[in-house]
Amino acid sequence: MRPPPRLVLDACVLFPTVQRELLAGAAQAGLYQPLWTARILEEWARAVRKLGPGAEDVARAEIALLRIAFPRAEVPEAPHVARRLHLPDENDLHVLAAAIAAGADGIVTVNAADFPRGTLAAEGLERRDPDGLLWQFASQAPEVMAQVAEAVRAKAEAISGQPQPLKALLKRARLGRLARLLG
Repeated sequence: MRPPPRLVLDACVLFPTVQRELLAGAAQAGLYQPLWTARILEEWARAVRKLGPGAEDVARAEIALLRIAFPRAEVPEAPHVARRLHLPDENDLHVLAAAIAAGADGIVTVNAADFPRGTLAAEGLERRDPDGLLWQFASQAPEVMAQVAEAVRAKAEAISGQPQPLKALLKRARLGRLARLLG
């Protein structure tokens, strides 16, 4: 049996709460091993500032919880690797370099234009979008992902105090394929 894939999570897939919770749940279920750097987590914390006062504090608390839940997920940055790489956005070089240095299987991101498949393939990596990845997990382990999705739905409902139908929640999180499969 093959070990679960090792995937670097780009900051852009950590920012949306429902998406992050689903990815974390899938990792906790052993469907893959998440990887990130301190810089990726810092990018997420800074990105939420635009949501208003207190948002960064909430993100930092969630980052602390992720670090506790996945103590082996944080990998060191690899500036020595980054120096030899080229991407359309130089600000993403650290993500690719970390994936290479950590021996990852791929990068989970919604920024397809910033991570050309050919560039990643040349490094032995694949680009995965969160919806396609979660759909794959749900196709391969439907019971497991149904439980993960239900836990995320129940948490969203408890926080909002409003009913959160699963299909609508997933669609709002831009997880349309997963919504069709599980909803």
